[in-house]
Amino acid sequence: MTDPQYTRNFCIIAHIDHGKSTLADRLIQKARLVEDRDFQDQILDNMDIERERGITIKSQAVTLPYTASDGHEYELNLVDTPGHVDFTYEVSRAINSCEGALLLVDATQGVQAQTLSNMYLALEHNLEIVPVINKIDMQAADIPNAKRQIEKDLGLSAEDALLVSARQGTGVDELFEAIVHRIPAPVGKSDAPLRALIFDCHYDPYRGVVVHLRVFDGSIKQGMKIRFMYNNSEYDVETAGVFKLALIETGELSAGSVGYIIAGIKTVSDVRVGDTVTGAENPCAEPLPGFREVKPVVFSSIYPVDSNDYDELRTSMEKLKLNDASLVYEKDSSAALGFGFRCGFLGLLHLEVIQERLEREFDQSVIFTAPSVKYKVHLRDGEELFVDNPTDYPDEGRIEGAEEPYIRAAVITPTTYLGNIMTLCLEKRGVQTNMTYLDEKRVEVVYDMPLAEVLFDFYDRLKSISRGYASFDYDITDYKPTELAKLDIILNAKPVDALSQLVFRGNAYERARVVCERLRDEISRQQFKIAIQGSIGSQIIARETVNALRKDVLAKCYGGDISRKRKLLEKQKEGKKRMKMVGDVELPQSAFLAVLKTSDD
Repeated sequence: MTDPQYTRNFCIIAHIDHGKSTLADRLIQKARLVEDRDFQDQILDNMDIERERGITIKSQAVTLPYTASDGHEYELNLVDTPGHVDFTYEVSRAINSCEGALLLVDATQGVQAQTLSNMYLALEHNLEIVPVINKIDMQAADIPNAKRQIEKDLGLSAEDALLVSARQGTGVDELFEAIVHRIPAPVGKSDAPLRALIFDCHYDPYRGVVVHLRVFDGSIKQGMKIRFMYNNSEYDVETAGVFKLALIETGELSAGSVGYIIAGIKTVSDVRVGDTVTGAENPCAEPLPGFREVKPVVFSSIYPVDSNDYDELRTSMEKLKLNDASLVYEKDSSAALGFGFRCGFLGLLHLEVIQERLEREFDQSVIFTAPSVKYKVHLRDGEELFVDNPTDYPDEGRIEGAEEPYIRAAVITPTTYLGNIMTLCLEKRGVQTNMTYLDEKRVEVVYDMPLAEVLFDFYDRLKSISRGYASFDYDITDYKPTELAKLDIILNAKPVDALSQLVFRGNAYERARVVCERLRDEISRQQFKIAIQGSIGSQIIARETVNALRKDVLAKCYGGDISRKRKLLEKQKEGKKRMKMVGDVELPQSAFLAVLKTSDD
């Protein structure tokens, strides 16, 4: 095993799109872990969605061999982290596994919202931070400005910042030397009881769950009996090793190492990210700090487009759950859409990823209902309920009050767009708590805002208002009182449960009007009028009408007495009345999708 003094554990942290995965590619190429002919961009991202969108969803780890200028052979453990705010907890566990961090700043965009929040996360864990200015080859690169922002916004020394072009490989040699000389070696007692942190895991269809961990004290060997401290489950280690793109078996991981174990674990749900692994015979006194249960914050129901595909969808969800422990689901049903599943997600990106994976990997055609958050409802009899599904919402008469989750939203924007962004935040019921001018051109505004307001179109509108320059980061704070209402959509006097939504009462009219208008455009005309209504309780607050296809029964009347025409019209009227009584309106699938689109589409 490598001596801990010649081991370095580090991660790359940055705002989304600042070049983390590209820099990881260059480090892997330089370490000769892969032949040039086998190399592909974003080599650590193994999902199609990650490659297409240029984002990292699952964090990966890789061990890089490197011979430094002092002649010693070093083992550099890189833990790649997701950049999106939905996966902040995964980032925090990856950071906890390291002694140092490369903080990437885009030379064309400077310091952005998640750059700041990720740096504070790294400082909380006492990491040595090495600032790196990336994309120096770009025409729009402004290196002096990036250095000034590193000094002023981050409080780090700009003289120590390394200049790198991850795309061209410029400055990567200097970066390797900085990792070796500036990031401290891991400290840990190899003779102490085993204490290791799980920072990730993935599912292998042939070998079960592969657990990614960082060993802090002791060592973990093949054949050893281990215990997961959160749920007290015990397993026998079948094999242990390190990541060198492929899983390379070493048989043992000692203090300071980053690697994997396989122990016959059946599902990803049995492994909790952030949990502590210890020996069953000689356990450590207490677990590593920082563990928490990851709870879903956004909820939506999934239904198959064809109700006959329910069994296939159930099988697909079970397979997805094997790979993604943060996906929570239970059975659900709807009068309009049949049987489906009520799911909980970490955020909107997580929801989109699950939807795309169901469609691509499992070839499922699915409909998602409008996303919702978990509301806290206080009843008059003193009971307290958590409600995320409109069908579970109690009668208005039983409700004393309701609370909804709030977030602390930080937006960094060029001053040019400040007015429009403040208008958007106010429209979304945000309350400004702070405003800081970072320099002459950029300002950071902080708002307390309901999470439900961010779900629909906030991010898209923020990007279009600021032409893509504003950056957004948020964390969930607490629950605050709200005026909550259940909005029902009624079609020809029949409520459509799949279109019901829980909304802020002040926004209910606007939301109802938009949904009714969209449905009017999607529903095909019949021989009778179709009324589309939005209601809160028994009060109708919006209405649209799909006009009837009218047959001209007077076409054959050329003049003559008016009573002849009246008689024909009365006969038609009777027929339409009868048709409306027996006629049923069929909702096309496109109607459900249209309701979920953002209001700017």
